[in-house]
Amino acid sequence: MVITKSHKVASVLVKAFTSHKVQKTYVAFCIGSAPKSERITIKSGHGRSKFGAWRVYAAGDVGRKLPGGSIVRDMETTFEVLSINGQQNYKEQSECMEDEEHSIVVEEKAVTDVDANKDEILVRAFPRSGRTHQIRLHCQYLGFPIRGDVKYEGVYEWKGRTYDAHELHAESLTFQHPVTGFPLLIQAPLPLWASQALQLLTD
Repeated sequence: MVITKSHKVASVLVKAFTSHKVQKTYVAFCIGSAPKSERITIKSGHGRSKFGAWRVYAAGDVGRKLPGGSIVRDMETTFEVLSINGQQNYKEQSECMEDEEHSIVVEEKAVTDVDANKDEILVRAFPRSGRTHQIRLHCQYLGFPIRGDVKYEGVYEWKGRTYDAHELHAESLTFQHPVTGFPLLIQAPLPLWASQALQLLTD
């Protein structure tokens, strides 16, 4: 969360957010089918179903009017896989991955494979848009919902423990200072589950 002391600075930051000049990163602990690529970009539509719940729509539906009167809007997230079952090299946030990126453009509703393997997947998410529940929805669509996120098919119980909250952490914001123009990086302290997961990868 960014709070300004003046309306002038606030307007500059609002423009930076709406024009996608602010980079946001999140860390999430997911349970599901491990992706085959280290870096995945998913593009889809976003809107409310006729029952009022947020959901993923096909990219081709962007701009379509929904029964409730709202419009399907575009939604895009890039995921960087940090580890699968505790195995994989941990990359610092500042490192830029040169690996081949797998792009997914949503064309239809996802089909959940109930018999698929359940892996522990640690990801870093880079949302380009800022839609409600965006990362949670895209994790669900990709088959690895966030642990504790029962609203979007995440496990409530895992290995003898219960999880009352979804394990998604807003890690950082990067943008140009609205007055000086210098690059600014703001990082939030990691919650215990995230620091423990990342520590295992750096030991």
